[in-house]
Amino acid sequence: MTSEKLAEIPKAYDPKKVEAKWYQFWLDRGYFTPKVDPQKKSFVIIMPPPNVTGELHLGHALVATIEDIMIRWHRMKGEPTLWLPGIDHAGISAQVVVEQELAGEGLTRHDLGRERFLERMWPWMKEYGHTIAEQHQGLGASCDWTRERFTMDEGPSRAVRTTFVRLYEKGLIYRGERIINWCPRCTTALSDLEVEHEEEMGHLYYVRYPLADEDGFITVATTRPETILGDTAVAVNPKDNRYRDLLGRKAILPVIGRRIPIIADDAVDPSFGTGAVKITPAHDPVDFEVGQCQGLPLVNILNPDGTMNQEAGPYHGLDRFACREAILADLEKEGLLVKVEPHRHSVGHCWRCHTIIEPWASKQWFVKVAPLVIPAIDAVVEGRIAIIPERFTKVYLNWMENIRDWCISRQLWWGHRIPVWYCQDCAEITVAIDDPQVCAHCGSSNIVQDPDVLDTWFSSALWPHSTLGWPEETEDLKYFYPTTVMETAYDILFFWVARMIMMGLENTGEIPFETVYLHGLVRDEKGEKMSKMKGNVVNPLDVIEEYGTDALRFALSTGTSPGNDVRLGAQKLESSRNFANKLWNAARFVVGNMEEEMRIDEVGGLGAALPLEDRWILSRLHRLVATANRLMEDWLFGEAQRQLHDFIWGEFCDWYIEMAKIRLRQPQSPSPLPVLAYVLETSLRLLHPFMPFISEEIWQSLKQRLSTSEEMPESIMIAPYPAADGMAVDDEAEKRMALVIEVIRAIRNARAEFRVEPSKWIEAVAVVEEKPTFESQAQAIETLARVRPLAIVSSGEGTMPTEAKALVLEGAEVILPMAGMVDLDAERERLEREIEATQEQVLRIEARLKDEEFLSRAPANIVARDKERLATNRDKIGRLKQKIAELGGKPRT
Repeated sequence: MTSEKLAEIPKAYDPKKVEAKWYQFWLDRGYFTPKVDPQKKSFVIIMPPPNVTGELHLGHALVATIEDIMIRWHRMKGEPTLWLPGIDHAGISAQVVVEQELAGEGLTRHDLGRERFLERMWPWMKEYGHTIAEQHQGLGASCDWTRERFTMDEGPSRAVRTTFVRLYEKGLIYRGERIINWCPRCTTALSDLEVEHEEEMGHLYYVRYPLADEDGFITVATTRPETILGDTAVAVNPKDNRYRDLLGRKAILPVIGRRIPIIADDAVDPSFGTGAVKITPAHDPVDFEVGQCQGLPLVNILNPDGTMNQEAGPYHGLDRFACREAILADLEKEGLLVKVEPHRHSVGHCWRCHTIIEPWASKQWFVKVAPLVIPAIDAVVEGRIAIIPERFTKVYLNWMENIRDWCISRQLWWGHRIPVWYCQDCAEITVAIDDPQVCAHCGSSNIVQDPDVLDTWFSSALWPHSTLGWPEETEDLKYFYPTTVMETAYDILFFWVARMIMMGLENTGEIPFETVYLHGLVRDEKGEKMSKMKGNVVNPLDVIEEYGTDALRFALSTGTSPGNDVRLGAQKLESSRNFANKLWNAARFVVGNMEEEMRIDEVGGLGAALPLEDRWILSRLHRLVATANRLMEDWLFGEAQRQLHDFIWGEFCDWYIEMAKIRLRQPQSPSPLPVLAYVLETSLRLLHPFMPFISEEIWQSLKQRLSTSEEMPESIMIAPYPAADGMAVDDEAEKRMALVIEVIRAIRNARAEFRVEPSKWIEAVAVVEEKPTFESQAQAIETLARVRPLAIVSSGEGTMPTEAKALVLEGAEVILPMAGMVDLDAERERLEREIEATQEQVLRIEARLKDEEFLSRAPANIVARDKERLATNRDKIGRLKQKIAELGGKPRT
């Protein structure tokens, strides 16, 4: 491919013809697979494994873009660079998708049984896993696909079992009855982090509980009247004198008729409701703790699907919310419902399906996190792990200091099955890495494995070290671990990042990564969260089809900064595509003018021998190189990209190339071509991490025109990232060219102000302090500002024209005779007509604002708008009169 001679770069850039070609080229040459060099420190990112549940979305595209920018940059810096890709088995999410497919066939997973259901899961997983890999490749992700991992591969699976067994043997994994979060739709337990709490307006129901063996009632307040059926006590605060005489007595549970004690407990808030609360140990976390302290029984009233079980008595079989309505109706009928008040409270929802969760006392497996938290806190406090942006450090520490034990068991079939076996003979349990054949305690073969699987986040917590071969002491683990950066979204700082730090330190004794880089969420151009309901979801595959991969990457990373959300819309995508086209056209011009091979490696050393504009662009380039490297070291990739864009579009394309065209039309020595090629080649290497495909395509075409091509790398991807040459920075050249550019820009603005035809030449006199500078750039000023004749004079020289526009600038004053720009009489007449029309508007608005009836009836915003319009029009008249004066006339009004 690189040996072919291209006659010219095609007129239009077609991403479809470029992207697949170069990705395959990089893949075939093994550039994505790092070479281990013990003398060099590696740069490693373990890709956050996307769920296997479907196609790529913009969140994945943002992750891939930011990580690939880091990876390509460090690879070009000569570091052994590993970006290890992988896929997560996605637990509940994946199982639900396949269960929906079965439902379409009129089947449930229970119809198939566990083994046959898993036989359906694996082919589905492989199909979607392959799709996700292809989509990442389409984004240009330069991952080492030879090391791709899946969370349920043999290696990571062994890491999961090893971790479970070791933690269990240390007493850090235990099985116990606790209140867990239960999702009736997903029919599984959820960890605290998988519950989203939302403030909702509900009701507070005041219910009378009759006293046993005597007249009277005790009234409690509750937001969940259906849980009355599971009450095992009524509690009051021991310091609440209102209920002192009722302590130790019994109350009758409404509807059910069960006798329950009235107890005292410090957990009760006397100011809530009546100060007396119902205690439902099986369905409330606070009540569970009260129940444990007071020795109360647990009465579970729910089935796994959220319907009422036999403990609900007459409401058995009803949905939980239907039960609420039914019990309220019965309480009211019996005169036990005292009142109902509006009440705002926090309601937990399943983060996957948004179903309201139920607190449920259940036997589950937990990780005792307190001993794991301390080293994880220390690693961040001591600075061994940095969190970018730094403000999230406080959030991380606050959460870690208030963490609760982690429920890790899930009532699913798809996932890592818990490595615990129950003996049916001696009732002991066996916990083992490899499947046991007999009970470890009595030797019986009558053992049954725990049916539950582990929380998906358990395997994800091991990702940085399990993917590199742990628990085995592999060469990859020795060289690439600890990894360098964990780049992920800020919304899973606790779900995943905190747990990786805990488990990495626990399993390996070392931090899992040195830096946590948190990116924001992708929102639409108005800043709203994307959702199917709003109809503002952007499919990255559609974007790539329309705009190209580089445009999508550039749009996603434009304006990004750590921890802040990204806005994406059509305007941003079009701007990014326009930039790609601008770069392409600039490259066509440069390469198209290179009729013979040339050297560019000596350009930087020519210094003072070069013309002013050459010294200027080289100085600006190397200043940019230094800034871009500093910004990338500081994790400010969006700002580095913005500065690259502004230099290439503005200084290189709009100024230097246009100046070079003048020299190329009238051949003179030295030719600007070596500088053009040098700046283009360096800019392409600067841009490559952000726009890999177009930069490679142009670089290969340019390389063929260079006499040093045989000494250059095969690909821009493995070419060195530019380093700044301080000797090329020329403050004086930049200062002098800034004066020239300011003059050209000012003349262009004046032409636009007076609507001068673009093709028309106008006269100009430049009164300057740096006469040699302007004389050397006279041809550029004439051509780019469309002025001829151009007189360059020192202050006090010559006679200045009258009826002229004076442009007072720093270091120069430009005089533009008005007669040369406009037909003075016609322009004065046009301005007079505009003044008259504007004056009529002023009179109309003034009359309306003096109308008392209008002022009394019109809304305040309408009156304010009219006052604003009046002020704007008066200001406009003043400016128009000033223009007439500049034209040598006197306004009629």
